[in-house]
Amino acid sequence: MSAITTNESSRISLRTSAEVKAMIERAAALMGLSVSSFILQSAYEAARRVVSDYDTLMLTQRDFEAFVSSMQKPLKPRVALRKLMARR
Repeated sequence: MSAITTNESSRISLRTSAEVKAMIERAAALMGLSVSSFILQSAYEAARRVVSDYDTLMLTQRDFEAFVSSMQKPLKPRVALRKLMARR
């Protein structure tokens, strides 16, 4: 988690219920972390998963093979595409 340990710092403030705060404090203590470290680590890991899920394209084996094949043997551009590109 090296992206978290930088010399720069920005503040994030949160408000929550006493019940949620107590649960977070307990979890942080069980992991031997400060509340801030626990929240930062948990939020960072969740953010990485969300971004990864958003940025990752999953294909079936058949679709992957079709994609690879189309990259290895691209179709020749049609007349309409050539005309469109010629206008640039």
